[in-house]
Amino acid sequence: MKSIAAIEAEIIEEFDMFDDWMDKYSLIIDRGKKLPMIDAAYKTDEYLIKGCQSKVWLHAAPSADGRILFMADSDAIITKGIISLLIEVLSNQKPEDIATAKLDFIEKTGLREHLTSTRGNGLVSMIEQMKAYAAKYAQLKS
Repeated sequence: MKSIAAIEAEIIEEFDMFDDWMDKYSLIIDRGKKLPMIDAAYKTDEYLIKGCQSKVWLHAAPSADGRILFMADSDAIITKGIISLLIEVLSNQKPEDIATAKLDFIEKTGLREHLTSTRGNGLVSMIEQMKAYAAKYAQLKS
């Protein structure tokens, strides 16, 4: 099982292969296209992330060993790519590791500075929701 830091390092390395932000956006879009489909049962208002301009549905469930598995979808392709990056980093991790993750890859890839303010706010909302799920499942474990 890879650590959050190891996964972040791989993402940073992948982004560093491109100098042009149009290429980096293409990378984000491609990742979004590869995001597994979320079950239709989770594409309801209950799973919508508040604070995102586009629609983002996020569901989390604990695995047998207590790690959290995230599933998501979005109606906007860039946003779907962003949530896919967060899922790659945080899914299948321990709740306490998710709760304390600094998510340095967002700054180190230049992602935050290249997002519009509304997408940046949406990114913060996605992270907050994922950490809220982690806190919820950490409490259930103890």
